[in-house]
Amino acid sequence: MPSEVTLLYIFSFIFGSIIGSFLNVCIYRLPKEESIVYPGSHCTSCKRSINFYHNIPILSYIFLKGRCSYCNSKIPFIYPTIETLTGLLFVATLWRFGLGPDTIFYLVFICGLIVITFVDLKHMIIPNVITYPGIIVGILYNALITNWHNSLESVNSFSFGILNFFELLNEIPILDSLFGVILGGGILLLIAYTYEIIKKRQGMGMGDVKLLALIGAFLGWQGVFFVIFLSSILGSVVGLSIIIARRGDLKYAFPFGPFLSIAAIIYIFTGGFKIFL
Repeated sequence: MPSEVTLLYIFSFIFGSIIGSFLNVCIYRLPKEESIVYPGSHCTSCKRSINFYHNIPILSYIFLKGRCSYCNSKIPFIYPTIETLTGLLFVATLWRFGLGPDTIFYLVFICGLIVITFVDLKHMIIPNVITYPGIIVGILYNALITNWHNSLESVNSFSFGILNFFELLNEIPILDSLFGVILGGGILLLIAYTYEIIKKRQGMGMGDVKLLALIGAFLGWQGVFFVIFLSSILGSVVGLSIIIARRGDLKYAFPFGPFLSIAAIIYIFTGGFKIFL
């Protein structure tokens, strides 16, 4: 008989894949500004409603051999991929944080990043409907876990100095979150405007600015610095690879949101720069 822990991980994967199926709906419909609730799941080719037994995450794709049961049109492989990815991330988050509020908090964040990543890859946009509410959720959660009594004592005993300031942020989650939003959005905004002034053209969209502000709301100032560092490395490697593949063509644009999202997820599971210590 499987242990209780094993069963919990299995359930977590199944539940995560179901959520992943919903994320597929969000990824497909949000850029079109369509409702994610109505109408129900349907084939994007023949528009016929999908029976519930044809809508089981991962398994239905295998049983249907990747084709619609009505019109035989091909079902994009990205659908089971996202369902599997979400299921695995649910298991990993449960393993990392255990059962508790932090797990729910980070799963909400991760689901938002998954939607942002695949929407940005396909449409090169980052939906405000994810970033704006996400920033609020990040700030509210950090407000809830803040010990306000101890925080007031820390503020009253605060002595001005840059090191003391960052120590204060580490002690008070709500301040860390708020500063993360300001720092995250501010850094990319400065980079975007500087690039535009120098190059006379836009190099980074405001969606990336809002995304890093969202990341700051959830991960705080340390998360922002790590995400900028790692996403820049990942983006540079991919960018150089594309330039080499296109034989020196520097005009190709690619979305930066996925790199920010990947770096944020790595931070969640590694603690950022702590992995180098």
